Amino acid sequence: MPARVRKHSLEIPPPSEEDWLKDDEEDFFQQDPERIRDALPQPFRMANKLVMLVFENAMEIIERRETLQEAQKLKGQPTKCFPTAEFQVTGTANCLSVSGKFIFVGLSVGLAAFRMYDCKQVCVWDAVKTEICVIRSSDLGNEHHVLLTVDEMGLVSLFCFHRESFLLIKILNEVEDISKRSTCVEVVLSSGGDYAGVLLQGNSEVWLEVYRLPKDSWLKETEKSSGAAAGLAFREKRSSWTSVESFVSANKAEAKLSLPVLVLKVKPPKPITGTNFKSPLDALKKVDDGSMLGLGHNHLIKDSQWEQHEAIFRSIYREFLEAEGESESKDEVPRRATFHFLLPSWILQGGTDIKVQPDVPASISVYWDGSHNLCFYLLNRPLKERVDADLKPDVVWPCAAPIACSAVSSWYLAVACEDSAITIWDKHLGYPLSVTVMPEKRPIRSIHFLQSAAAASSEAPCPGTGPPSPAVELLVLCTDGSLYLLRASRAKKPSITLLADRPEDPNLAVTAVVPVLAFPSAALVFSWDGTVSLMNTATSRMVCCFNSPPSHAVASPWQPVFTLDTVNWCLLLRGDEQQSDALAQSRASHSTIFLFYFNSYPLEEAFPKKPDLPFKSLQNLSLFERCNMFLRDSQQRLVGLEEQLPEYWSRLQARAAAMDKESQKIKGQKKQ
Repeated sequence: MPARVRKHSLEIPPPSEEDWLKDDEEDFFQQDPERIRDALPQPFRMANKLVMLVFENAMEIIERRETLQEAQKLKGQPTKCFPTAEFQVTGTANCLSVSGKFIFVGLSVGLAAFRMYDCKQVCVWDAVKTEICVIRSSDLGNEHHVLLTVDEMGLVSLFCFHRESFLLIKILNEVEDISKRSTCVEVVLSSGGDYAGVLLQGNSEVWLEVYRLPKDSWLKETEKSSGAAAGLAFREKRSSWTSVESFVSANKAEAKLSLPVLVLKVKPPKPITGTNFKSPLDALKKVDDGSMLGLGHNHLIKDSQWEQHEAIFRSIYREFLEAEGESESKDEVPRRATFHFLLPSWILQGGTDIKVQPDVPASISVYWDGSHNLCFYLLNRPLKERVDADLKPDVVWPCAAPIACSAVSSWYLAVACEDSAITIWDKHLGYPLSVTVMPEKRPIRSIHFLQSAAAASSEAPCPGTGPPSPAVELLVLCTDGSLYLLRASRAKKPSITLLADRPEDPNLAVTAVVPVLAFPSAALVFSWDGTVSLMNTATSRMVCCFNSPPSHAVASPWQPVFTLDTVNWCLLLRGDEQQSDALAQSRASHSTIFLFYFNSYPLEEAFPKKPDLPFKSLQNLSLFERCNMFLRDSQQRLVGLEEQLPEYWSRLQARAAAMDKESQKIKGQKKQ
């Protein structure tokens, strides 16, 4: 009968050093025999340690927050600033905009204009009794202003405001067939009123349209017909708050203004699918000139390879995919886009045949929700390119993660991704200034450039000139309500400062942040409870609070109705009268606009001006700055080489075509 016999005798193995109790567990050996029964056995002893660790971490958090609260108390309470002026509007004020000497208010029954210095209503447009939800305005000079409005139906109207009259030029997305009507999702007006971007959404698609506004022609055409108003123009002159005198333009055809020109129509990029190319030579023929990265459509990966790769990925990360719940679909239509107008820079060169003005946008940056690619398009495109064609971006910047938000200044471009990484690009040199990851990888909601008044008042920089400031400051608002300040420079590592942590009380959460260029390191902070504060980001201190009268409160603090006048340095804020009945408050027949002039409050002491840096000669510059100047000059010399790249690429394509013909000829001879 077979039996299993041990080769070695069964012995108790000697204890190893890994099994020894650590120093923090030495108290397990009791010195008092009476307390030997009080010691917990495993695994209860380990559970006790974990519970005590949780309590210790909680106490550290409590002590840290108490220290912050005491520090806030030592800083003192911010000064309360009450409105300098106020005026009432008929109906509900949905949006505000300031251009030159006028205030434009979007109402529930139309559009109204007020003078800035006396807050008197000078004109109203209520031809179709629509509710205006969005206003964008820009001062064209010579008492001309351009306005873009979006009503409750999603229609975009283009106005020219001249001699206290609204001149309706065109409804940009108006169509005769109602079934083909598109609604406006977002509208952006470039600084100076040269271009307008409109993001439209149809039944099953979304696209971006960019218009060139003929503002020079408008100035000449309105001067010729100074006594008439064009389009649907309504004018009201008020001598007091009670007496009103109005008239309607009788002749609508006397002063027709030039229509805007559609220069771009950008559609979302198509999803990347399997290749249809049979050989690398076929893919090479489809590439334009090889001078930039594309969207990734011209590749050699087949559908079977995509499916195999996806199957392997799902088998490896099945648990994580099930936990997240795969609710997202691959074809999400429509999608939203974010776009900015960019001044001339080294990022995108239009060629020698295109004239570039330093203060007129030369390109536009676009990225779609969920996309990794930041696309750039030239605005001055050749006439041979049709608008309806499938437009390809002129430059593509791929990112490591989907883009969450972005910001643009006169010199820099900041991009924040969903992985909490922020990249600040130097637009004129075309390389990143810094790459920073937020603490604890907190998701980013919005970013804003913080500039000094000197940098803001400077003219638009030209390619080849130096940046207005050696350091860049960026306000970062996270989704949890925390606020950070990111500082970056060429010679130092970027630093992140916590300005306001996530509040325990949800009513104190930050809803919006706006930089104030009137003072250095100043920003407006809007809270959920209706508090509007002016913060000095250099000291993380709230300098003052802009309070409405006790009878009023800030309207919709989660999405406040306000605008900032950067010429007169004034904050315009909508306030509603407080009523006990919420239904009565929603049916209020008028809204109140409060004006806070910064010059009326003692704020200069809280924001001392930074001394201007003296001019440095080449001999006094450091080695790092000299190298930057040398590289910048070298980059300017490479412009001629960039023009030769298309020629080299065309030669390569011709060589590929010749090789393709030769291979086909050889195949034909073998068959014979």
